[in-house]
Parts: sequence; C-alpha cells; structure tokens
Amino acid sequence: MRQKHRGNRKGNTPEDCKCGSSLCFLTGERMNYGQVFYTDTANGIGCRISLFVSGCTHHCPGCFNEETWDFQYGDPFDRSVEDDIIRHLRPVYIDGLTVLGGEPMERQNQAALCPFLKRVREECPGKTIWIYSGYTWEELRDRDNFRCHTEDTEDILSMTDILVDGKFVAEKKNLSLRFRGSENQRVIDVPKSLAKGRVVPSQYGEPGHTIHF
Repeated sequence: MRQKHRGNRKGNTPEDCKCGSSLCFLTGERMNYGQVFYTDTANGIGCRISLFVSGCTHHCPGCFNEETWDFQYGDPFDRSVEDDIIRHLRPVYIDGLTVLGGEPMERQNQAALCPFLKRVREECPGKTIWIYSGYTWEELRDRDNFRCHTEDTEDILSMTDILVDGKFVAEKKNLSLRFRGSENQRVIDVPKSLAKGRVVPSQYGEPGHTIHF
C-alpha cells in the first residue's frame, strides 16, 4: 500500500503577476501541495516519492486530479515539508522523486520547486527526478512563452531526468501507455534532449521495455 499525506484546503491567496497574464497566479516563491506518496510505483521507474503540487491552469477534461487545479488547495510547501521528503528519499530502496499535480511548471510553482530540486540533487545524489507537465517541451523551452518559461525553467530542466509532457486529452486516452494517460503525451529523456537540442524519447515510454530493479 502506498503511504501518503494529504493536505487540507488552506493556503495562500493568489496575487497578480507582473507578466500580465490572467492565467498566471504568481505569488513569489509560495506554493501549496495536495499530497505526498512515500512509496509510489505508478509514476515512474522503481519505488518513488511523488509530490502532488497545487495549481493548474490547463483544466483538462477528464483530469484525474481536478481538486489540485486550485492554487490554494492543500497545505503550504514549506521547509519542514522539504526536509520530510528529503529524509524519505535517502533509503536505498527509493529510486527518486516524481513531481506532478496540479501543474509543477506553472510560474508560481517553478519559483518554489527550483530551490527544492537543488536540495534534492545536493542532498540525495543518485536519485532520479521525474516531472509531469501539461506544458510541452517546446513550450517550456520557448523563452517568449511567458505563461510557463521563467528564470527558473532552464535550471529545473537541467535537474530533471524524465519529463512527461503534454496535456491529458480524453479523446486520445490509452490505458496501454506506460507512465502517461493519452497518446499525445511523451516520455522524454531530458539530459539527452538538452544535449542534442531536440526531443529524445525515453526508453521508459516504449511498449515492452523491461524494468530491471
């Protein structure tokens, strides 16, 4: 059974962002989270800790986690929560961290996630980082896309091993896919993609790929 902590409905009040987008709920470096799974085997390779952040502007029809669309859902993601996740990441049987939601790559959430992921890299070497985002690779790399590209985006991608990108599209739902819900979504090898300057699919998204623990 997956152990989890679920937050409750309390948190920050969104403020207006200087980017001028009505879709942006930037509130400095504050972020809420809905829940944490401490032994998750569904959202990435091996046994992982999965952090479900709050806030999403995509609002995909058929989303499995609609409650996390609200940026105020759950509890504040503070230093004590970071410390708890890092402590649970240390055992050898935990393969890494998966961040999903909600939308981790909303502007507000990037500001909070970037320093946390730096801690994970520094304090938990060898652990992999997966991120699920409704934004595509191309949108995230586009410096003119003020909806999702911030001063933290490139740093976050540089610390990410696997990006599962793209909105969930109910009409393209396919239960046979690995680690994603609809056929438009991609499982991307981020280090190889950054090195080659183009999207490089990860072997983990391929049908029939054997997982070795």
